[in-house]
Amino acid sequence: MPYFVYKIFEKPIRRLEKLEQYEAFREASNRAKLLRGEQPEDASGVIKVIFADNELHAEDLLNQVRLAAPNPQDD
Repeated sequence: MPYFVYKIFEKPIRRLEKLEQYEAFREASNRAKLLRGEQPEDASGVIKVIFADNELHAEDLLNQVRLAAPNPQDD
């Protein structure tokens, strides 16, 4: 399965922009780090790497709402 590099915009609406695709995690991770470093501080959008079967699966995973892990100190 490939690794996808996406740029995610939250405003005005959530939008996913596929930037690149790699077969190895190291290549995808290094490229994402480089892209993050090239972004101006005031740039909108977040760069993420996702492991998925295909583009549709990657976008589905990126759009899922993840709940925060419970904090044991909150009890």
